[in-house]
Amino acid sequence: MKKLEGIEQYEEIIKEGKTMLMFTADWCPDCRFIDPVLPEIESTYPEYTFYSVDRDEFIDLCVSLNIYGIPSFVAYENGNEIGRFVSKDRKTKEEIEQFINGLS
Repeated sequence: MKKLEGIEQYEEIIKEGKTMLMFTADWCPDCRFIDPVLPEIESTYPEYTFYSVDRDEFIDLCVSLNIYGIPSFVAYENGNEIGRFVSKDRKTKEEIEQFINGLS
């Protein structure tokens, strides 16, 4: 999974194609819980480019996107948000896949 490096990069990566942002933090135990399954999820959905967004580094972005719980996922296609799986709850591989499968 690629790591978001800056706001300018965020603005560029969401413009074209399908992008999945995963909001996370090093100190988040629920984020660490899903770490082992993320490579498998990425390989299952090659049409998406996955980016990890550190909540602490990009707190202003999180506020502007109403990301108040982590881990959370926001999907974009060609500049438009097409779905979000945002909550403070622990997420399972199955729940993440169900979210991605439900995107149009």
